[in-house]
Amino acid sequence: MLALSLATGCAQGGAAGSGADSVTYWLWDANQLPAYRACAKGFEKQNPGLDVKITQLGWADYWTKLTASFIAGTEPDVFTDHIQKFGQFADLKVLEPLDDLGLDDSAYQAGLAANWRGQDGRRYGAPKDWDTVALFYNRRTAEAAGLSADRLGSLDWNPEDGGSFEKAVARLTIDKNGRRGDEKGFDKDNVKVYGLATGGAGDADGQTTWSPFAASAGWRYTDKARWGSAYQYGSKTFQSVLDWYFGLAKKGYLAPFTDYTDGANPANAQVASGRAAASLDGAWMISTYYGTKGLDVGTAPTPVGPTGKRATMMNGLADSITKNARNKEGAKKWVRYLASNECQKTVGGYGIVFPATPDGTAAAVAAYRKKGVDVSAFTEPVTDRKRSATFSFPITDYAADVFALMRPAMQDVYANDAPVSGLSKTNDQINLVLGQ
Repeated sequence: MLALSLATGCAQGGAAGSGADSVTYWLWDANQLPAYRACAKGFEKQNPGLDVKITQLGWADYWTKLTASFIAGTEPDVFTDHIQKFGQFADLKVLEPLDDLGLDDSAYQAGLAANWRGQDGRRYGAPKDWDTVALFYNRRTAEAAGLSADRLGSLDWNPEDGGSFEKAVARLTIDKNGRRGDEKGFDKDNVKVYGLATGGAGDADGQTTWSPFAASAGWRYTDKARWGSAYQYGSKTFQSVLDWYFGLAKKGYLAPFTDYTDGANPANAQVASGRAAASLDGAWMISTYYGTKGLDVGTAPTPVGPTGKRATMMNGLADSITKNARNKEGAKKWVRYLASNECQKTVGGYGIVFPATPDGTAAAVAAYRKKGVDVSAFTEPVTDRKRSATFSFPITDYAADVFALMRPAMQDVYANDAPVSGLSKTNDQINLVLGQ
């Protein structure tokens, strides 16, 4: 239905509000708006007579309105794209190839540019920024538990007994009587402070939940790094990781599924309120955690897994041009500028995200340092490949269908204690869809 709607919508013209003298640009992160307004000023100086009109929408509204705009023929010229959505957009052919922009893959952090090539080998996104996942924790709570920064920074884990990571999470957990999770008489049914906040079931990717553990155990989402033809949720390795991870909730160490309430009470809010002592979360949340009044926060890298390495998802956003952009030439100039070192260093200077170019990243690290924030837990996996491994979101066709199948299946495991073996059936259904 969406494909048919797009076919009719395309005839209605390009982005509303754009023209030969303007370029429309959509993004979802309000925190980044000042940085991109600064980039727009720099761009407009270099391109007299060309104006950039920026629209910022919240995450959920962003994707709903973007999809609707494709159908109605009112899409923006340029928009911030997410790798989760790329497969669907590429399949629907609503993106403009960017091969003629002259972008060099080597100008960006390793792997970021390659992720935005379609199955036809063409580029559909210009690298924008990147993020990784690490452990945020309440320093005061950790100190009271006898856990130093060095200890939290050198944790390991395994699916058999959880390793030192599970011991630390148990130590951070406190029941209503003041007993810790590693003490005799601990009441797992009446917990006051959970050692680890919940980020929900993780759906199909587990970015800030189970993915660092699954990857550090040697598991991968699909049979190929990009555009895989089969998912591997039926893997014994994957299912053993989930059995252990969600088992932390049964022991009382991981906050229950109900604490997340489908995103209404995110992990950072659980830590800020004292409901949880630590959380796995992404680099895009650094400013939120460190800006929380009364919270003395620290960060630590993800734990070392059975492979002998840490693992963290490295997600990279991109800027994409819509196929029916009204001002396509202006859009190309704007995207080329967004991907330039000049703009990326400007964005980095705001200390909100890590831009895709090395110089942009360095500018961000310096900006965070000026704020007194150590971001090494997020950057070291990218700079030290000997001790850490990074991996991407799964990039396949039918991403929306995979999400629709995996979301209820994963929630059933977490919320209803359904056996993880049931994911094998879900995996078969997903691969049947991929095989169409």
